[in-house]
Amino acid sequence: MTATGTFTPAPGSAPLGRMIGAQTALETRMLLRNGEQLLLTVVIPTLLLVLFSTVDVVDTGAGKAVDFLAPGILALAVMSTAFTGQAIATGFERRYGVLKRLAASPLPRWALMTAKTGSVLVTEVLQVVLLTAIAFALGWSPHGDPLSVLLLLVLGTAAFSGLGLLMAGTLKAEATLAAANLVFLLLLVCGGVVVPLDRFPDGVRSVLELLPVSALSDGLRDVLQHGAGVPWGDLGILAVWAVLGLGAAARWFRWE
Repeated sequence: MTATGTFTPAPGSAPLGRMIGAQTALETRMLLRNGEQLLLTVVIPTLLLVLFSTVDVVDTGAGKAVDFLAPGILALAVMSTAFTGQAIATGFERRYGVLKRLAASPLPRWALMTAKTGSVLVTEVLQVVLLTAIAFALGWSPHGDPLSVLLLLVLGTAAFSGLGLLMAGTLKAEATLAAANLVFLLLLVCGGVVVPLDRFPDGVRSVLELLPVSALSDGLRDVLQHGAGVPWGDLGILAVWAVLGLGAAARWFRWE
């Protein structure tokens, strides 16, 4: 304030950390308020977990069905948020010019993507807590090292985020909506989430095992159901998908 009692303007952007935090909070609120997003991230995984754990629809092998299903549903939850939900939301933001306007703000483009990633991680934490509580109520008995589970979830998130942003940044919004939902349904059936991969022919199974959702669900199942050590093979597959997806998204993402 000057000697005459008037305020001196101090134009300028907020600190970068504060901008990223504010954008992350906004992205999270928008995601949780969206009915379609909630259907993908909460309702469908919950219904699948409860239905297939209590009704003998799919042969999940020896042991309790929930022990097989819970890791796969956790993988599905990561895919629904990091890939399907993020691809659809970002695709329509790009179509309506939201990304173009945000790119002209003091918030750097990489910081905007960081905020979107932070929003995905916050949502996934809520998903994991909810699904874990439901699985425990259904009699789930997990095993294994929590650090291995965390590594799988983080790499799975990176892989699916890269693929989701690549789709949103290269296709039209309507095409992204259709393609993301189609991929979600196909991977739900063929990704080892609720149907064991050993039910498929050997040639088909060898290809399906290379998919990111298959690597994530199998890795989580090895650790949580069988108490295995670090699933290096599955982590390697997820790491390759993460590098390819994020690299391609950074190279070909179109903001307009």
